[in-house]
Amino acid sequence: MRILIGLATLFVGVQCMYSNSDVIELNPTNFDSRVIESANIWVIEFYAPWCGHCQQLKPEYEKAAKALKGIIKVAAINADEHKSLGARYGVKGFPTIKIFGADKQKPEDFNGPRTASGIVDAAINAASQKAQSLLNGKKSGAGSKAKDSKDVIELTDDNFDKLVLDSDDMWLVEFYAPWCGHCKNLAPIWASAATELKGKVKLGALDATASSMKASQYGIQGYPTIKYFPPGKKDSSSAVEYDGGRTSSDIVNWAMDKLSENIPAPEIVQIVNEESLKKACQDRALCIVSILPHILDCQSDCRNGYLKVLNDLGDKYKKKMWGWVWAEAGAQPNIEEALEIGGFGYPALAAVNVKKMKYSLLKGSFSYDGINEFLRDLSYGRGGTAPLTGSELPVIHETEPWDGKDGELPQEEDIDLSDVIFDDKDEL
Repeated sequence: MRILIGLATLFVGVQCMYSNSDVIELNPTNFDSRVIESANIWVIEFYAPWCGHCQQLKPEYEKAAKALKGIIKVAAINADEHKSLGARYGVKGFPTIKIFGADKQKPEDFNGPRTASGIVDAAINAASQKAQSLLNGKKSGAGSKAKDSKDVIELTDDNFDKLVLDSDDMWLVEFYAPWCGHCKNLAPIWASAATELKGKVKLGALDATASSMKASQYGIQGYPTIKYFPPGKKDSSSAVEYDGGRTSSDIVNWAMDKLSENIPAPEIVQIVNEESLKKACQDRALCIVSILPHILDCQSDCRNGYLKVLNDLGDKYKKKMWGWVWAEAGAQPNIEEALEIGGFGYPALAAVNVKKMKYSLLKGSFSYDGINEFLRDLSYGRGGTAPLTGSELPVIHETEPWDGKDGELPQEEDIDLSDVIFDDKDEL
């Protein structure tokens, strides 16, 4: 009997990662009563015990739970064991953190840094938003109309074709009615998604009661209805029904998946002047800067091998819409100095946040796996950053673009000694 009890205790310990901490363990039996039916803000992690990233998050998550104790509930669900709860909230990977705030039916995905301070900041922000909403007399989940968001483009019968069909941009268009309750619930979610997708995918809203011609053209029979218009050349037959979820993260993820299907891998641009750098990196969340060895140290086959690695990774991370640039060692000394690259040898790579004037340097191997691990950690908010030297981008030197050929040493001049007159004493 003691052996059976010991085995049972061991099994429970394996399944419950947070049994001896301030993190509350939830399951399908207590989830609705403790979370959905309560007035508390809840931060909930969906995890799997075997997940390496979950195990790495554990100490930070426990710190956050301790800091928020008595203020905001912090909990965890073994979604590998309780698959129904994971499926209910569209959990597709581990760990996934969701914040159940003012509207418990529409939790928001946590996409910030996976640190205790990042989690605490997001939780306090959710509590602040709920308090402000109650202070202003708004009900949970209520919000302004879609047209009140600066990032949602208001469409009409008159401007629809010009803005949507005649553009090369990808669009998601909501057809709504002002009196529709579901439309009012969707409005703040639609606005949030529009802000997050700004510069990548355009989100529009069309009042189908005021612009009935377009609503009729696209067969709108209920509200809200969302239509997808792919990037590039399109006509009225290009519209496809949106079939994703109705949370902000659902809309963003669905749109980014569609965008990645249509956009090509980014070009790996050689920095030959200031314009080439700006074109590749301006208005990008990150710019991936590589310094490759001099052509005399690494001939065309060698350089093309490095560029292939960068191209493959550019394709892998194309959904991020990052800029990718490279320069030859010594060609852009100001960049190397600002990123403190030269001392590490070549090739070298750094991820630069132009807006924040910060960068993170690759300290692992310049290989597919090494760079992939570096970029993956950046995507999760991990890895240290350093400020760029100075308050402006480095001065760029104008250089000739690489012609794709091997490098050649400069020709030595032949010296003609036939006309040289030696004195007798100089003769051999």
